[in-house]
Amino acid sequence: MGFSQALSGLNAASSQLDVVGNNIANSQTVGFKGSSVQFADVYAAKTGLGTRVSAVLQDFSNGALESSGRNLDLAIAGGGFFRMTQNDQVVYSRNGQLTMTPDGYLENAQGARLTGYPAGVGAGGQPQALQVPAAALEAKATTGVNASLNLDANSSSNPADQTQHASGNFSYNYANSSTVYDSLGNRHNVTMYFAKLEPDATANPPIGDNDWQVRTSIDGTLTGGDGQPQPLTFDSNGQLTGSDTLTYTFTHANGATNPQGVAFDFGGTTQYGNDFELSSLNQDGYTSGSMVGITIDDAGNVIGSYSNEESKVLGTIALANFRNPEGLKPVGDNAWVETTASGQALVGLAGSGMLGSIESGTVETSNVDLTKELVDLIIAQRNFQANSQTIKTQDEVMQGIVNL
Repeated sequence: MGFSQALSGLNAASSQLDVVGNNIANSQTVGFKGSSVQFADVYAAKTGLGTRVSAVLQDFSNGALESSGRNLDLAIAGGGFFRMTQNDQVVYSRNGQLTMTPDGYLENAQGARLTGYPAGVGAGGQPQALQVPAAALEAKATTGVNASLNLDANSSSNPADQTQHASGNFSYNYANSSTVYDSLGNRHNVTMYFAKLEPDATANPPIGDNDWQVRTSIDGTLTGGDGQPQPLTFDSNGQLTGSDTLTYTFTHANGATNPQGVAFDFGGTTQYGNDFELSSLNQDGYTSGSMVGITIDDAGNVIGSYSNEESKVLGTIALANFRNPEGLKPVGDNAWVETTASGQALVGLAGSGMLGSIESGTVETSNVDLTKELVDLIIAQRNFQANSQTIKTQDEVMQGIVNL
């Protein structure tokens, strides 16, 4: 019986040496999770029959995050796994060292492709392999311009003191230009002319001391032939009253969509006794652009950057977690598959629930403590040697009995 007990100890110690050796071998493997051996005794009647390996448990504690400076290196700060597809199988990994294939898929060195949600779908859809489109960003016609400025309350309303427009049809106090884009992405220069009106109580409606008029031209041509004059009215405190949005209609001769209506929002515009000042001006259109690169934010959004200085969310990375991560089955290549012991994958977006955030330009190192593993290696070696000594002792006892 002593031989079988010692043999069980040798087998158990050998398994421990295998696990510790594997941990040490993968101490520099990105996303690797170390394992430990659990033993149980084998008992029968009055004397134990030895030991056995009851389980090899995986340690899913987080490894240290290290900066790599490469934007396609990803790490999860917190719980969760990257959800990937490999050979028509869904696998889970903590290794986010990715490259982009010629057809735009994000995959690791083993060919496992990162999955996520297409742009605009969110977590309500079925995760699929993320693919970065190579197509250029289509042009977007301008639909709105936001302008915030101050019109000098001391400006003269006398046309003789104002600047005469080249057309000779009107005069103005101030002019300011902005850019709009048509449906083909062509850029157009729009000039806004601000004129303070002379008070006229007999007009319909009456013109007060704080009434202004705005006209526009596009590429030097007055909108609608006369600039489409529209009013801006201020109260005695210099604040806009009534509507602060004026809509102008532009026409193009280049095949773009006609007419193009653009709403000019003058919210925040004032009439104080200061010089004319433009504090902000922006619009929502842009020309087409070619992709120049991608970035990934901490929410897992894959963002494309384009040559027209615009950006667009192309998709969102899906993460997964499990009730019992220790129940996952390792399949090699830093990957695991779900089992009945792990439970079903809980899939969602980074930063939600039990899922951590995504760190770009960062990798998660192995969680193996090399110092501890070397100590465990010595202990396992001594355990193996002790069981070998047990066999040697049993052999000597048996030899003595035979000699009798």
